[in-house]
Amino acid sequence: MKTQILTIAAVLSLALATSTNTFAATHSSSTSTVLTDVKHINKIDVRGNVELYVSDGTTDNVKVYDKYYSENAFVQNQNGVLRIASYKKEKLVIWVTAAELQSITAYDNASVKSFGKLNSINLEVNLYNRAAANLEMEAYSANINVNDQATANLTGTVNDCNLKYNQSATVNSTKFVATNMVRKVSSDGFAKAEQVAGL
Repeated sequence: MKTQILTIAAVLSLALATSTNTFAATHSSSTSTVLTDVKHINKIDVRGNVELYVSDGTTDNVKVYDKYYSENAFVQNQNGVLRIASYKKEKLVIWVTAAELQSITAYDNASVKSFGKLNSINLEVNLYNRAAANLEMEAYSANINVNDQATANLTGTVNDCNLKYNQSATVNSTKFVATNMVRKVSSDGFAKAEQVAGL
């Protein structure tokens, strides 16, 4: 009987140690850091290999899903501009909640995705290089510039929209409704503008 109790105790302690180590190994790679000193974000500038999720909220909040302080990443908030950059091989994943977002600019291989609808009076989106955006908007006016070989997937509704892109860029706006839209396509310095109403 004593041998059975000792055997059961040994098995239970081994099982407990194994489950604790498995939990630690699983969650050590998914470390996140909440930046608490971020306030009044109205512009976001993203560069490098970053995957940015953006959502509306009543307060500004930035959550970095990485070992932020031990990795080669840059997140800075200054005068309402949130600058994010990372040039690691793995994507740096960040979730930003902003109360009064007015502008998003993305460069390099950065990707920007809205988490829910972005409600704004006036929203400006600028994409360069191979940046990609997947945005659902509910705005009064929007200015969207897609340059180089960038990609934009737009959904939602706006009243007034200025959409400018060059021929090497990719724009999907089949689920994007604008009461008044000016669409300008440019190629090698040549620009063709068309006014579209009621789309």
